[in-house]
Amino acid sequence: MIAALAIVAFRFEWPGALDEVMDRLPGGELPSPGEQIVTGRVTVIDGDTLALADRRRIRLFGIDAPESGQACLDGSGQRYLCGTRSAEALADLIGRHGQVTCQVRDRDQYQRLVALCRTDTGIDLNREMVRTGWAINYERYSRVLYAAEQREAQIGRQGIWAGSFETPLQWRHDLSRVK
Repeated sequence: MIAALAIVAFRFEWPGALDEVMDRLPGGELPSPGEQIVTGRVTVIDGDTLALADRRRIRLFGIDAPESGQACLDGSGQRYLCGTRSAEALADLIGRHGQVTCQVRDRDQYQRLVALCRTDTGIDLNREMVRTGWAINYERYSRVLYAAEQREAQIGRQGIWAGSFETPLQWRHDLSRVK
């Protein structure tokens, strides 16, 4: 429902409507007044993780991107490092200045900040990574927040959807069994 509202707000350009939808958590509740806003120059760690200059890490809320060492198959069946490509896609979205503003939602088990992030030009990084096919909607946390963008990427065979891949969660699980 939220994703559908976001699409309607974006397509019809209702003033402030997209921001209002983005400010809602997946369950529809509004963020608490004490939520932290973090702004600064970042570097890309992988397709869903950023690092601030002070070394704090930010995990992009509601998405899961291929891991750094993860390989996928492209549309012609050729193996490629999709985790690297995902990180490059995130870096391209952020641009040369590397400035982002993030609305912190939580901390994860690794003490990373979990946040919704936008570039200084207003690009919603979480949403764009899913829409361009370089991350998937992480249903465990976001439910259906990015389901419409994921469907768009699947239909358009964007990013990892151009070929075949193991979900990042499954890849991590398989990797942990090997160790």
